[in-house]
Amino acid sequence: MFEPLKVGVGEYLTGFYGTLVATTHPMQEYVQRGVAKSIAWAPSRMVDAAEDMLAAWQRNDTDSATTRPAKLPVILVAMDQSYTPTGREFARQIADSVKVIMPGDAKQRLFGLRTVFGDIRTQLVFAAADEPTARSLVAQFLNFMDAVPNRRFGYSTVFAGISEDWVATIESPDIPAIAIRTGQKNVVMLAVDITLKAQIPLYNAPKAGEPNDGKGVPGTADPAGYPVVIEVDFDDKALDIQQSVTADSP
Repeated sequence: MFEPLKVGVGEYLTGFYGTLVATTHPMQEYVQRGVAKSIAWAPSRMVDAAEDMLAAWQRNDTDSATTRPAKLPVILVAMDQSYTPTGREFARQIADSVKVIMPGDAKQRLFGLRTVFGDIRTQLVFAAADEPTARSLVAQFLNFMDAVPNRRFGYSTVFAGISEDWVATIESPDIPAIAIRTGQKNVVMLAVDITLKAQIPLYNAPKAGEPNDGKGVPGTADPAGYPVVIEVDFDDKALDIQQSVTADSP
């Protein structure tokens, strides 16, 4: 359900990675390494397990060489397991299903639509072998996020073979980076928590055995839509109306 949002986050961070300026010697290698070997997803939130997440990263073979450990710096990203509906002062969910025809649907099928609008807490941990590198990565990320176009990002969902674009908004770009104290020497870890306000569509279509428009197969990736009224015929009927006119006598 939230996988499209994670894809959008990945694309957002890829855009950030492309803007990095190497301000320290370790960053010179980092900006040349490639995003696939520089930013990684981790399960759930990492504040309480940051060292474990970093250890898992360091067990990876960044350069496909069994004798070389994974490099620092690295950015680890995770989404919190919890879920909070977005406040009504910001947006409203569509809780009651409404009937819609998706733009781009050549079959013009009628589907039901509800939307989930939630606050998705996401954490980024910036890990480096030295403080200047870790702080530079964080500072550049917060600067990137502060740019007006970067306060939101898009992601795509697919239903009935049709892709739709949605937008997630970053609640606030003014976020502190908190140092994570670890028992590891020569490792600096800074955590940034952001809240994404994201709308996720929930489409529904007739199930097998329910009335449908016959334009697809219920229960498949190409479902049928709900029946619609195409044409209404009226029979013309003449209605005689008798009118009584009463004339007042002079």
